[in-house]
Amino acid sequence: MIDHDESGALVVQMGEGFLLSEPVRPYEGDPTLDFLVQARGRWGSVGTMVRTWDGDGLDTFLASLAEDFRGWQGARTWQSLRYALTLSAEHRSGGYVQLTWVISDGVPAEEWRFETSTWHEAGEGMRTLTADVRAFIASVAE
Repeated sequence: MIDHDESGALVVQMGEGFLLSEPVRPYEGDPTLDFLVQARGRWGSVGTMVRTWDGDGLDTFLASLAEDFRGWQGARTWQSLRYALTLSAEHRSGGYVQLTWVISDGVPAEEWRFETSTWHEAGEGMRTLTADVRAFIASVAE
C-alpha cells in the first residue's frame, strides 16, 4: 500500500511493519536511486539504505510475478545492487504469493541480516504492489 509518512514522504508498506521509504537520487543526472528499507515491530526496528540503478528492475520483477498468477515452481529471486535487499518469491496454494524480504548490511561482510515474509494475492494483489513500487521509483525524477 502506498502512503505518506509523518513528514509527507512517499512510503510503500509491504506488510505490517515493513516498508520502503525516502527515495532519493544522490547524483544529479545519474540513474542511481537509493531508498530506505525498514522492518519495525514490538521487538525494535532494523533498516538499511538500499542502492539501485533506477530500481534495478524491482518493479519489473514484481510485474512478472503478477503475470504468472497461475503459479510457478520453486523460488524466483531479485537482489539490489549491493545485496542490501534480496527478495524471494514463491507461489503458494490458495492463490497467494509469499515474498521473503532479506535486508542486510550487504556483501562481502554481511555482519547482520533480517528476514521477514509478506503474503499477497496472486494476480490483482501483485498488480497493486507492482503499481505502488513503480510509483515509488518514479517519485524521484532523474
